[in-house]
Amino acid sequence: MATELVAPLAGPGVAPIQRRTLRLLFGTQIVGGIGVTIGVAVGALLASAVAGTAVAGLVSSAAVVGGALLAVPITRIMAGHGRRPGLVVAYLTGAAGGGLVVLAAVTRSVPLLFLGMLLFGGGSAANLQARYTAVDLAAPARRGRQLSLIVWATTIGAVAAPNFAALADRVTSGWGLPALAGPFAFSAVAFVLAGGAILALLRPDPLLTARRLAAATVAAGSPPAPPARHGAGMRAAWAVVRVLPAARLGIVAVAVGHLVMVAVMVMTPVRLHEWHDDADVLRVVGLVLSLHIAGMYALAPLVGWLTDRAGRRVVILGGVGLLLAACAVAGTAGHHTARLSVGLFLLGLGWSGTMVAGSTLLSESVPVGVRPSVQGLSDLTMGLAGAAAGAVSGFVVEAAGYPVLTMLAAVAVVPLVTLALRPVPAGAPDEEE
Repeated sequence: MATELVAPLAGPGVAPIQRRTLRLLFGTQIVGGIGVTIGVAVGALLASAVAGTAVAGLVSSAAVVGGALLAVPITRIMAGHGRRPGLVVAYLTGAAGGGLVVLAAVTRSVPLLFLGMLLFGGGSAANLQARYTAVDLAAPARRGRQLSLIVWATTIGAVAAPNFAALADRVTSGWGLPALAGPFAFSAVAFVLAGGAILALLRPDPLLTARRLAAATVAAGSPPAPPARHGAGMRAAWAVVRVLPAARLGIVAVAVGHLVMVAVMVMTPVRLHEWHDDADVLRVVGLVLSLHIAGMYALAPLVGWLTDRAGRRVVILGGVGLLLAACAVAGTAGHHTARLSVGLFLLGLGWSGTMVAGSTLLSESVPVGVRPSVQGLSDLTMGLAGAAAGAVSGFVVEAAGYPVLTMLAAVAVVPLVTLALRPVPAGAPDEEE
């Protein structure tokens, strides 16, 4: 089956709906980004304090696993009922997870900590699905930019959020909460606020609107897209992806970029703790992760513009190059915080390239009827890849050290390079003007 672009959407009310959708998603991404990033900033440290360094990566990766597994039911909800209920369920699940993590810190319960981190992944799942929501009604020539705008919105909250971790810890210490538990209480509140805004304001639903427009286009005589059930699950999604090379590249780009990013990022706070004492480590971790998150999100509009102008495949390969550079810089930084910060910034920028270009390529390569399920398959694959990297990273660092971890992360990009350099079928989306 030849890869085809989804037909451009048209209709008298599409542009105003898209503008309202983008404004709402922009705001909720800021709030949701605060919730996710505060937890990420202290997750490994809390896990290390409660469960030990060796399993800190396992506990931290539980949030990644949770986000991946939650992508399946969330996208099934979206496939049957639209984006709004799926996003609301994801945010509320993340809020429940934040509450359980606080309880686990109070009771020193490792199983409860694992469960809380699994559910906490709902916040990440919601933020990730928001980028796809931005593309449902986007014009073909602006898909990369509008998707990247929602990715970039996370910058406003996420860059500052790690530095709020110490403040949240001080505030909640007066409530009797143990060290490092307070940030997760703040995260739960942020997720509730974001979910409430989506529930009240995401009307009309962009995915349901896109389906109505696609049905009207077919009724008017345009060739229909390949058939797909609206409620299709992972098996049907894979059946579609299997015959679309551009969709396969999109999924692999997102998954590999996330795997490398998580592997290196999740153990960086533990690495910093090796030469910074308890009094300073939260401040230093906040600064380094702020630079990392700036790399992930701050330049996303530029990455989106390049995705539309230079092509999806070119930007994916550029992201791979940045990931390799990041592993080289971070792995050879030693105990130099400034150099490690540069490596983490490059790591975030490489992730941005693979995420924005890969997500855009994937979304435009599949018909609207099966799009949520395929996007859910992508987020599931991405999450499991990142979870595996996070789970292994703690053991690698304890057994062989942080530099070896960065070297193994660099090796992981080889399959993506091989796939991206394959000849492009005529008319593939990343070759279109």
